[in-house]
Amino acid sequence: MARVAAEDPATLARRGGREWLSLALLEARNELLVRLGRAIAPPPAGQDAPRECDAAVRLAARAGWFQEWWLGRHVQRGRGETADAGSPRLPGIEPLAEGWLRGARLADAEAVRAYLGKTMEQTLELLGHADDNATGLYFFRLALQHEDRIAERLGHGLTPLLPPPRAVREPLGVPAQRWQLGSERDPAAFVPPGERWAHEVPVPEFEIDAQCVNWAQFAEFAEDGGYDKRECWSEAGWQWLQHDGRRAPRGVEQLAGSVLVARAGQLQRAPAQQPAMQVTRHEAQAWCRWAGRRLPTEPEWELAAHVAVRRGFAWGDVLEWVAGSARPFPGADARWPPGTLDVIAAGEGGAAGAADAASAGWGVLRGCSSATPARWRHAKARRFALPHDDRLRSGFRSCAL
Repeated sequence: MARVAAEDPATLARRGGREWLSLALLEARNELLVRLGRAIAPPPAGQDAPRECDAAVRLAARAGWFQEWWLGRHVQRGRGETADAGSPRLPGIEPLAEGWLRGARLADAEAVRAYLGKTMEQTLELLGHADDNATGLYFFRLALQHEDRIAERLGHGLTPLLPPPRAVREPLGVPAQRWQLGSERDPAAFVPPGERWAHEVPVPEFEIDAQCVNWAQFAEFAEDGGYDKRECWSEAGWQWLQHDGRRAPRGVEQLAGSVLVARAGQLQRAPAQQPAMQVTRHEAQAWCRWAGRRLPTEPEWELAAHVAVRRGFAWGDVLEWVAGSARPFPGADARWPPGTLDVIAAGEGGAAGAADAASAGWGVLRGCSSATPARWRHAKARRFALPHDDRLRSGFRSCAL
């Protein structure tokens, strides 16, 4: 594989060769273990371990299982994207592994750590014999992305990885222009399927927030009765609200006066100027209607992330909801490549399935969070989620109508 001259971590994640991948996989596994240790640290005396501890152990077990499933047990790993995802697998090295994915408990933590050690040793040995090109390294790079994604999830509740407070700045104006939405074709690089392929779109002039909506701004919506104002909510959002009984984003115990958030079984005071987090798309849309604004479109968000950073466009604190339904870009393959992490679940059957997903209301998240490793902080990155999903570190910003 061609030598990567740029030291940008996001470029290396997509183009770095076998040697770089070896070091990155080790670094990712070490970081995952550190975050796991913090996530399952013993609680204060007299308190039970929170349920999140069991979930953290299950997430860690999935990191080892994913590497083994797509590398150690997958005889077609060298074929890259053309591999048959349903081909027979070799036996696994840990009989309990698949059970851990569903039911691992805190008591299994040491056994899971040992499993992680075995799978990493196996992965690095296979990497040493892999072809040093995009095809030969496809599943190794996918394993790195998956490992980092799990570390990101484990970092969501860790105080050191919370996004910083940001002073509110005036919205930014971006002139009308044409923009290449999505990523270019590059046979020497790993291009996540959700970004395929770049296509030109017209973007009218727009005004966009310089930073995400913060807790103080979101609290104003709640204090003004936003959760009870039918006119602020979409039909689907109102139905969800009535069913869920929500009066604040996930984990928020208090919005009035000051924001108190439950993390790792304890209440923490959130800074007023910290981005609001674990907000559903329904809540983001309702806030925008209440404020007389709207969510940015994908082209607007991506354009601003590329051209307005020097003028104060701050991104990377939280994953950000954008307007529009989740759809593959024009020219995308009819099927998702094997092992793809970010898929539109109802769209796995191709174009018809994608239309079903759009009608079901799947949304798009752009950017990354402060818990995302630097190598995946890419302005072209896309993720898909249902509008009521509040498990991610998700927030939003707004645009003028």
